[in-house]
Amino acid sequence: MNNLGKLYIIATPIGNLEDITLRALRVLREADLILAEDTRVAKRLLDHYKIQKPLLSYHHHSKLSRVEKIIEYLENGKTLALVSDAGTPGISDP
Repeated sequence: MNNLGKLYIIATPIGNLEDITLRALRVLREADLILAEDTRVAKRLLDHYKIQKPLLSYHHHSKLSRVEKIIEYLENGKTLALVSDAGTPGISDP
């Protein structure tokens, strides 16, 4: 049986970096790779909580090759976390 990875959709704070859940922080710490709408914004959040993980830019302008790479990570059992600049990616993303 193939061990597929996981993709977590992580809600991030709107304004105050301390408005993040403990579960979101745990998932960010455990992820193999973090997909970010803007890696500069995500880096500020990660640095604030001393989380050092590789970041990959991913947004609505990303090329198909980026999507294929993400699928490859998941097929290889990696755990990925998707964050937007603020809010919940694809749901409440101001």
